[in-house]
Amino acid sequence: MTDALRGIDPAAAPSGTGCADCLPAGGWWFHLRRCTQCGNIGCCDTSPQQHATAHAKATGHPIIISFEPGEEWLWDFAADDYSELPPGVALIAPNAHPEDQPVPGPSGSVPPDWRSHLHM
Repeated sequence: MTDALRGIDPAAAPSGTGCADCLPAGGWWFHLRRCTQCGNIGCCDTSPQQHATAHAKATGHPIIISFEPGEEWLWDFAADDYSELPPGVALIAPNAHPEDQPVPGPSGSVPPDWRSHLHM
């Protein structure tokens, strides 16, 4: 892996359309993030469980990208700053959860008082 692709595997498919840790536990999320190294989908730091950051800390995978429709930003945990995909590099699709998937989600798991559970 070149320095330009540190923490990025363009062939790593997303693990699904929802948080890989929340779904089996019956949990919910606010927004989703995708690990650029392995494709793991985790929930954002505003979500109750903050699985994307937990995944990065547990695995050492340094970069996540938003998995929200219309968003293309990356976060580099090692640099503690935003980042960009190297020129000419594209991740395997899909690059966001389905547009009809509710935010927060998943449908049926979000409590009525969900706002009071968010991390700000």
